[in-house]
Amino acid sequence: MTNSQVNPKVEEFFSKSKKWKEEYVKLREIVLDCGLTEEYKWMHPCYTYETKNIVLIHGFKEYCALLFHKGALLQDISGILIQQTENVQAARQIGFTNVQEIVELETILKSYINEAIQVEKAGLEVNFKKNTEMKIPEELQNKFNEIPELKTAFEALTPGRQRAYTLYFSSPKQSKTRESRIEKYQQHILNGKGLNDKPIQ
Repeated sequence: MTNSQVNPKVEEFFSKSKKWKEEYVKLREIVLDCGLTEEYKWMHPCYTYETKNIVLIHGFKEYCALLFHKGALLQDISGILIQQTENVQAARQIGFTNVQEIVELETILKSYINEAIQVEKAGLEVNFKKNTEMKIPEELQNKFNEIPELKTAFEALTPGRQRAYTLYFSSPKQSKTRESRIEKYQQHILNGKGLNDKPIQ
């Protein structure tokens, strides 16, 4: 690994990491061996091919992981890719709890990374479910009928933001909870903000 490959912000990220330090170093070595560019995005080390995101290294309490941005398009011959939640459409990850697991999978990981690079070279894209396929909760529809400008503001949001709101509003079992969530974020939507754009007090 040459110094030209190293991103100073990623260096800082690794130096501040209290957990998974050894695992991060090994994952970084594997990824850079595949000729990717090291960048720092979304507060994490991100590796790109000709500016296209390929993989991201991130850590959780229970495990650290290599996340493939278009993992859904990989063949996953070894059956090791995980869909983090059912709502994640494109990304897939491989989790590790110790450095030995990474060492044992090194050859496979490199083959997956190279396949992900080929996916980008071929210009393949994940077919996202359109928001029209997502059912707007009744409580939100009622609010749209009551406040037409809210519907206009909602439809002006990016598809990703619409999707995030729809999932968030739909998830509670009780109608009352769904209504309170919509109420809480109503002004946020009118301001053209996404669910995670700014914390709600």
